[in-house]
Amino acid sequence: MTRHRATMIGFVAVLLWALLALFTVGTAPTPPLLLNAICFTIGGTLGLLWTARTGGLARLRGVSWKVYVFGTLGLFGYHALYFSALRLAPAAEAGLIAYLWPLLIVLLSGLLPGEHLRAGHLIGALCGFIGAALIIQGGGGGFNAEALPGYLLALACALTWSGYSVMSRKLGDAPTETVAVFCVATAILSVVMHLLTETTIWPQGTLGWASAIGLGLGPVGLAFYVWDIGVKRGDIQLLGTASYAAPLLSTLILVAVGVAEPSWLLGAATLLITGGAVIAARASLKD
Repeated sequence: MTRHRATMIGFVAVLLWALLALFTVGTAPTPPLLLNAICFTIGGTLGLLWTARTGGLARLRGVSWKVYVFGTLGLFGYHALYFSALRLAPAAEAGLIAYLWPLLIVLLSGLLPGEHLRAGHLIGALCGFIGAALIIQGGGGGFNAEALPGYLLALACALTWSGYSVMSRKLGDAPTETVAVFCVATAILSVVMHLLTETTIWPQGTLGWASAIGLGLGPVGLAFYVWDIGVKRGDIQLLGTASYAAPLLSTLILVAVGVAEPSWLLGAATLLITGGAVIAARASLKD
């Protein structure tokens, strides 16, 4: 596989993640942990079937248990927080805060050995956090106390995925097939936690099930596999920069289908969060 082809495959993940908020809204009122279980069961099952067909099962035995635990907790934590955030706050606004993770990855990476923060990192961070503050403050509409728990969960979501992404560098490379194990283990953990803490409400009607299946096949399924291929075999810097388009695309999709109302607040927050991430990314590319 060429580097260019691997990069293009990885970019598919960005397009799929742009649909994450839309499909999540479509699954309401299914509780977050049950939704986690449904989606990761689909994504994990397809991954295991693919792994078995390509003869990759043998490679799984050589992977450390620490990698499996780390990957499972990362996927479980991020999506449980994300689904919860979008149940408690407006989808577009909560989704934008959750998409602070590309910016946070750049900032946290600057703290690693051999790396350092530049002025562009700090300017980008300031832009991103101003965007998040606009959302939480509510702009001209005033502070929305009812949505605050959702916004805080979205921020925790961004911190979880950025921390997971940065710390994963310390675990070394693992075969793409391990993603299937992460997904299955996440599904099992989600089922256990759901039975202990939630009331079972299955997706409602054709729209609900189509959205849940869409999540499992795409943003919470195929996206992980193609992203893994892209970052390991493609141009990781180009993919990292491309990922900053996800919050912009996600917001545009929600507005286009009528889930979110266009407003100056939403537009300004989108530009600040996406623009801040781009500024920080450009700082990282400088020698």
